[in-house]
Amino acid sequence: MKPQTPEPARIMLVDDHPMLRRGLADLLAMEGDLLPVAQASSGAEAVKIATTIDPELDLILLDLNMPGLNGIETTQALRNAGVAAKIIIFSVSDEHADVVEALRQGADGYLLKDMEPEDFVQQVRAAVKGKTALSPELTQILASAIKGRLEPVSKPIDLTRREKDVLELIAKGQSNKLIARNLDISEGTVKVHVKRVLHKLGLNSRTEAAIWALENNLA
Repeated sequence: MKPQTPEPARIMLVDDHPMLRRGLADLLAMEGDLLPVAQASSGAEAVKIATTIDPELDLILLDLNMPGLNGIETTQALRNAGVAAKIIIFSVSDEHADVVEALRQGADGYLLKDMEPEDFVQQVRAAVKGKTALSPELTQILASAIKGRLEPVSKPIDLTRREKDVLELIAKGQSNKLIARNLDISEGTVKVHVKRVLHKLGLNSRTEAAIWALENNLA
């Protein structure tokens, strides 16, 4: 019996430029494991479509600068509406504030529009698998933001052994499901540990935790 081929990841493209949406759709459609299934020209339209097809949607590629709701506002609206699909901001802006705020509002990654097509596809594929999609040049921006927000401490941050294990796997880009499998614990327990790690470190997202771990040689 032939092994069953996994279903391709279903992706929605959100950008107010039709030609860019068409180009991205064509690029992704060339990959057997990535399938563009919906497009939207505005944040409001994206929220309407995503809330309708959310169970059938794996990832949303979202432009930052759009008329009406911008990408960050759209991300917030999508998360408030309970949309569970991965969200990647795709932008020409590498501004410190844009990157940090997008991740704070629930984005799972931030990619720059000047990246090479093959690198873009690789990052999208990684995001679908639960890893953080971040253009390499943005890593230092985010690391600086984290350092600026953390208060100096006179003693090491008190993470338990299990919390350190979870943090190390977050830094490797693993999803809660993979972390649970590797540590032989439930996915619900992983979520509790992640919440505690973020609270102790004073961070807002898994991406920030991953970079903090790398900056502090914990991964």
